[in-house]
Amino acid sequence: MQSTEANHYTVLGLDRRCTDAQIKTAYRVLARQHHPDLNPGSSESVARTQALNAAYEVLSDPERRTAFDAELAAKQSAPSKRGGRGARDVAQEVNLRFEDFLRGTTLEVRVKDPANPEGPETYELVVPPGTAPGARFRLPRTGVFAGGWVRVRVRALPGFRFKARGSDLRCDLTLKPQRAEQGGTEMVPGVTGAMVRVEIPRGVGRGEILRVAGEGLPRPRGGRGDLLVRIKYRVEVKVTRRAGR
Repeated sequence: MQSTEANHYTVLGLDRRCTDAQIKTAYRVLARQHHPDLNPGSSESVARTQALNAAYEVLSDPERRTAFDAELAAKQSAPSKRGGRGARDVAQEVNLRFEDFLRGTTLEVRVKDPANPEGPETYELVVPPGTAPGARFRLPRTGVFAGGWVRVRVRALPGFRFKARGSDLRCDLTLKPQRAEQGGTEMVPGVTGAMVRVEIPRGVGRGEILRVAGEGLPRPRGGRGDLLVRIKYRVEVKVTRRAGR
């Protein structure tokens, strides 16, 4: 039987009602976001990837998932050594859009605890403007689990244009070879939708990272992270017809 020391559903940001398709989608998105190749030197990324792999290995197998659900339910309903208080706490991760960290948002958090005879619980989570990725919230539980907490951690949902690394955002900027050689100024859309000025040094190399300060997501202690712009070249191919053909 699989250990429930780590809740595989929580690792994937899902609850126990999720479908097989939701498990597969969540795993693909999060595995890509936390892959060590995209986060070089990050021990947290390695640990996160290992946890994601373990979660998917169990939850993608119907028999192993059934066994895990049974063990999870037994553990949640068992009294804790501290008078049952620890058994009243549940943890959940929530993925937010980039703009939600900056502008704030209000979410509905639904808890379906098999040990609760009163059925599903619903709580309101208010995420204030300027919340940093990784921030944690505690929502007091009600009913039979009064005295316990719903512990929520917010993470950045990967976007089409940007990828988050802590409070920094990464994006690509494709240049023509002439622009890369000459340098100059380029404008790129920022996370708020406003255009951001990127100064291109002469002879900038392919794959080089240009840092624009203060255009990322909120930091835990105030201020904002940076926008990291990776330079890519637009390959130009010119075809000419030989004389006499």
